[in-house]
Parts: sequence; structure tokens; C-alpha cells
Amino acid sequence: MNPIKHTLANLFGFEEFREGQEQTIQQLLNGQSSLAVFPTGSGKSLCYQFTATQLPNLTLVISPLIALMHDQLDFLRSKNMPAASLDSSQSREESQAVMAGVQSGQIKVLMISVERFKNERFRRFIKNIPISMLVVDEAHCISEWGHNFRPDYLKLPSYQQELAIPLVLLLTATATRRVQRDMAEKFAIQPNHIVQTGFYRENLDIELVQTSSQDKLKKLENLLGKSQGASIVYVTQQQTAESIANHLKSNGHSAMAYHAGLGNDMRSDIQAQFMAGSTRIIVATIAFGMGIDKADIRLVVHFDLPKSIENYSQEIGRAGRDSLPSRCVLLASLDGLHTLENFVYGDTPEAHNIANLLSIIEEQSVAGEWETQLYGLSNQTNIRSLPLKTLLVQLELLGAITPKFSYYADVRLKWEMDRTAFAQQVPEPWQASYQAILKNIQYKKIWGTPNFEALFNQYDLSRSDVLQVLEFAAEQNALTLESKGLTEVYMMNKSTFYPQTLSSQLQTYVEEKQTSEIERIATMIRFFQLDRCLNHNLARYFGDQNAPTHCGHCSVCRGNVLTFLDEQQSSLLDANQNMLSEESIRGYVAEFVGQVSSKSPTTVMTETLICRFLTGLSQPIFTKVKARQLSGFGVCEKLAYGEVLNQVKNLKHR
Repeated sequence: MNPIKHTLANLFGFEEFREGQEQTIQQLLNGQSSLAVFPTGSGKSLCYQFTATQLPNLTLVISPLIALMHDQLDFLRSKNMPAASLDSSQSREESQAVMAGVQSGQIKVLMISVERFKNERFRRFIKNIPISMLVVDEAHCISEWGHNFRPDYLKLPSYQQELAIPLVLLLTATATRRVQRDMAEKFAIQPNHIVQTGFYRENLDIELVQTSSQDKLKKLENLLGKSQGASIVYVTQQQTAESIANHLKSNGHSAMAYHAGLGNDMRSDIQAQFMAGSTRIIVATIAFGMGIDKADIRLVVHFDLPKSIENYSQEIGRAGRDSLPSRCVLLASLDGLHTLENFVYGDTPEAHNIANLLSIIEEQSVAGEWETQLYGLSNQTNIRSLPLKTLLVQLELLGAITPKFSYYADVRLKWEMDRTAFAQQVPEPWQASYQAILKNIQYKKIWGTPNFEALFNQYDLSRSDVLQVLEFAAEQNALTLESKGLTEVYMMNKSTFYPQTLSSQLQTYVEEKQTSEIERIATMIRFFQLDRCLNHNLARYFGDQNAPTHCGHCSVCRGNVLTFLDEQQSSLLDANQNMLSEESIRGYVAEFVGQVSSKSPTTVMTETLICRFLTGLSQPIFTKVKARQLSGFGVCEKLAYGEVLNQVKNLKHR
């Protein structure tokens, strides 16, 4: 047995590597940063878990979900590997214990979310820790051209350089060739160090079923009745998840709804029940998925259209991870097509809001420094938080702003022991600082707030200096330290900050993103109607040329090529004609315009804003003016955005 397989058997109890694992691990052990593209459930995580045991220092893992972290930590601990996470579910004592373990070298794998880098305390801590490898799970989030793009992931290459991490491993299940190249270039990964395995799963039966909207629920119940194992039903909207789960429960099924509108504790409980087998059916939005490592899911049903081919591949990939036969069924209808498209339009900032963002940066900068809190900025600009984050990252990439650091605007403390007596435990170099801090804390009952301005002006103590001392006291349990109001600090680069040029560049960027996302949906609709083997087409989409041309276990191979029903398209047209009567729309618009004029008179009223109100697309301003309480909110949510916009435009010309 070669040494690497001997280690595999001793540490993990596996006799053989799965396809792609050994090549990836060997590259990493040779010091070569790598990208591993393996299908869902095929053992990507082992690549970093094995490698981490062979490296001298910490392996830092970026993971998008707490649930995903906890599942992987449970596995590592079952193999007696010293691993931990820092996440929002932990108490102060738990976080301190983890950091102490990392500092001592006892913990070899640390899992965090990318947002953890915004925590000034964490950044000070991690800069002093030697790191052997950076691992990015769900790494397609890095690419603007991939699905589930997360702008904060774009900063990971600079974090790698800042922390001098010599080795990088990117992991994903769904990345086209273009996305793979984009990811690899960002981390200087050589093309020959991209390891991609086959996407073909011979145990998955893929079926696309022509369905009218009226028949969907009946067909779903028939499918669930024939399946005895665990099942996931994917839907687009939260209210659909609730209504279907309630319907199934009332008809004797063991079913629960899962979506982002539920609290964290409730989501955790629902997931735990499903994993344990006490709940058989989960009716879920895409909020349910990553980190669901349940081997015996026998059925995945798409009640609504998925967001993209990438999402579809990930979601059906959760079926049959134990290699036993499992079904993946799409109840194919176009009744949710406009809803998917409308989400894209709702995320695209308007030109005057982009111009407003640039004005705010310019006007609020003091000595070239600009501070902002994302929630407040989103409300000021009426740009949703994800596209707003994306715009700020684009301004970084264009060299217009440079991130300096983040801090919590609101810091407060509560003493747990005598503050005077604790001075004896404070290191000598910090004694003067500690005494200055004691004199400059403003108390309200038992909680106090440091006066950072006075400490800087009178004692030349920076915010970082003060927090370093307070964090030491917190680690010694002398006080409880709390912080909130995350504030981002940027340097505005005057030599490159030309608002008119930047506004044009950003507008072009968001319009290209919008076009790309709409085309992604159109590509998916075309994909589902192809007359060639579904498994073969799916593999080819992700660059795998080795899947069989005729799998024999998909609806196309059985002679059933999907054509979306013409009657549905005509019913949508009928709905358009009924719902978009000039009289009703004019009434809804008048009520909305009146409400905005009353509650937010400075808001610019545009045809686009009115269209988003009618199609039920959330905008920050809608919370302020209580738009959801108006009768016209979302009356056109199932209709084509372009048609609603044209109708709104026509109102002004009559």
C-alpha cells in the first residue's frame, strides 16, 4: 500500500480514494494550489481534510453556511481530528476557547464564513496565526459569472495575500468551463491543477413531466405516495412552501416547510428532524440545500422551475448519495417563469440610485475617508443589500475606493469583577492605557461605552489600541464585551473617483449582469426541451464529455421530450389582459404614488419603481412607506416584468 493510501486507511478508515481525490491531494502536498470540481456528494471535503493532517500549520476553511460547517466538524471530530468553527451560534466563552485552541496550535482546521473577515477583532487575531492552506468551499460564489455569486468572496484573493497563505484549494460542484477559468485566475491556479470528475450519476432517474398549473398538486401527491423514502420538494417562494407543506400535512403526509423567513432555531430544528428521519418530506426554497448530507434521499421534486441549470444540478444531486436508485422529477410548467425573471429585474439598481450612491461617498468623505453601515446605505440609496455590496466591490476593483478596515460603531461593556483589582492582571505595557480607559467610560446603569474620541485626543490611543486592552480583559473574564453596528471604512481615491464616468461604468455592469441572468434562465428553458439524453446534456454543460450519450434512465431516453404546454402560455396572456386593465392599474398606481409622496417625499418616483411595486419586488423604500399594506402590491407578480413596465409607461401618455 502506498503511503498516501496507508494514511487514508489509518486516519479515515477508507480503503480507496474516490475519483479525483488522490490527484487533488497529491497536488496540494506538492505545494500546488488546486481547483476541485466534483459533483454533489462525491467527497470534495476529504481533499482538504486529508491534506490538513499533513500540513504544519492551520488550515482555514471558508464555508457559506453554519449548517455546512457543523456537519463537516462532526465528521472531523468522529475521526479525532482537532477542528472547530467560529460562527454566530457560539457564546463568547465558546469563541474564546476556539481562538485559544488556534493560538496554541491544538486546533488544525478552523471553519469560518467569509463575513468573519469584517470582524476587526478576528482580523487582528488571525494576522498572528501561521496558516498553511486556505480552503474555499462552494467556491463558485467567487465568480461573477457563476450562480449564487457573493460579492464578499471577491475579496478572498486579497485576504490570501494579506495573510501570506501559500496554498489554496477551491471546491465546487457546479462550475462551467468559463467559471472554472475565472476562479482559477483569481488565485493563480494553473490549468493543469484543475481536477474535474464526471457528473454522470447512473443511479439518478431524471424525469421532466409536462404539467399544467392546475394539475401540479395532484401529481406531486402521486409522486410522494409512490416514494417511501426521504423527499425534498423545491419551490420558488416562501408562501408556496408553507401552503404546500400544510396541504400535505392535512392529507396525512409527514411534511415541513423550510425557507429563509423562518428563524434560525426553527430552521435548525426542521433540518435536524429531516436528517433523523422523523420528518419525511421537506418543502423548501433554495435556502435548503448546501450542507444537507443525507445519503438516503429517494426523491427530489421541482414543483417550480429552478433558478438555473447550476441550481438544478445541485438540487437533484442531493438525491441518492448512497448510490441506490432515486428519482428526480420536474413538474414542468411555465407558470413560474416570470417570477424567476422578475427577481432578476428587482435586483438591478436604477441609474439615479447609482448616481446617488456616488454622491453620498463623495459628500460624506472626510479627509478622503468614508464610513458607512450597509443597512442604512441601502435605505439611503434604495438599492437592495446584495446588489449594493456588489457595487461597492466593483468600485474597489475599479480603484475608486479602497477598503481600510471595519469596526463596530457601538461597543459596550459590563464588568464581571472589580475593575481596580483587575489592574494587577493587566500587562505592564498596557497599564497606562488601562487606567486611561477606566477614566473614559460613560455608564448607563451597569453597561458602559468607551469614549474613543477622548481617548484618541487626550491619550493618543487608537480605537484598535483600546479594543486590544478590552478584549484582553474579556478573555480574562473581567468584563463582558458586546458590539454591533458593523461599519465599513473606505479610502476614497480622489485621483480615480470621477462620478460621471463611474456611474456609466456601474450602469453598464449591472445591465450586463441583468442580461446574463435573464439569459441563464432562457438557457435553462431551452435545455429542458432538448431531444437528447438529459444526463448526457447535463454533463456536457459542465464540461464533462465522458457521460454516455444514451443513459436509459431519463425521460428523453424513454421517448418523452418535453414541450412546455401551449395552453399555459395562452392562459398567461389571458391573465395579462385581465390583470393589466388600465382602470385597475391606474388605481393601484395612484394609491402607491400618494403613499410615497406622503411618507417619503424626497423619493424619486420612476416607472421602474412603480413596476416593482406592482410585481411585488421588495425594495428598501417599500418598508419605509409600508408598500406591502397597499392593495396593489404584487398584483402582477406572475406577469412579465416588461409587459407591466410598458403598461405603466402607457399610463403617462394618456
